[in-house]
Amino acid sequence: MGEFFQQVWDLLCTIVANFKNPEAWPDALKGAYWPTVVVVAVIVFAETGLLVGFFLPGDSLLVTLGIVAYAAQWDIVTMMVVLMAAAIVGDTVGYWFGAKTGPRLFNRPQSRWFKRDHLLAAKAFFDRHGGKAIVIARFMPFARTFVPVVAGAARMNYRWFFAYNVIGGVAWISSMLLFGYFAVPLLDEPLKKVFGDDFSIAKKIDILALVIIALSVMPMVIHYLVERRRKKREAAKPAAEPVAVGAGAAEGPHPPAPSP
Repeated sequence: MGEFFQQVWDLLCTIVANFKNPEAWPDALKGAYWPTVVVVAVIVFAETGLLVGFFLPGDSLLVTLGIVAYAAQWDIVTMMVVLMAAAIVGDTVGYWFGAKTGPRLFNRPQSRWFKRDHLLAAKAFFDRHGGKAIVIARFMPFARTFVPVVAGAARMNYRWFFAYNVIGGVAWISSMLLFGYFAVPLLDEPLKKVFGDDFSIAKKIDILALVIIALSVMPMVIHYLVERRRKKREAAKPAAEPVAVGAGAAEGPHPPAPSP
């Protein structure tokens, strides 16, 4: 048992130390099955359930794990179930943390481990999209960390939150893992025709991670551009002019003319 925990600790330290160096992830994840699953589950939970986990590499790490799982022929179904549970529990912890701290959390000063601007951005996103923000935020870095907390602070109905939480957690984990799992068999051959016979997605994890990050950030960029355009349109609308009151109307009705 001690060896198992040592493997978990060593792998966790390696991933966190190399969170900006995705090329190091495949070799690190190629160890034993259960230590790898446990470490990724811890990272998924921390990114979704702890405010300090906003910097962790959720999307790209899950895709990399899918690639490693395909190469090692690991049990992908059990892996998905464990990671889905970690994602759902993480959001649930974030919700209850927000519900416990309440609105005073938004007045907490910014620090190295607490990004108040990310929290306020998540609040604006939640205010605009409501419950569906719980699902959408799963696919957006930073937002997936802070939106559940905002939902709890806003006292969102927990049953509705839990439903959105399960839908988002299942969709996020399954899409990222399966994308990585099937990326090599489905995309390697077509891409070799473009980039040469030596090309392999498994050897280009750094580029794949950048693509995944770009796709993850894209919804935020689109949302920002749409909001900016909407505000410009509203600002360009002329202010409603007051209805002019005629002089005669202001003076009131004229008395009837005297009869001859």
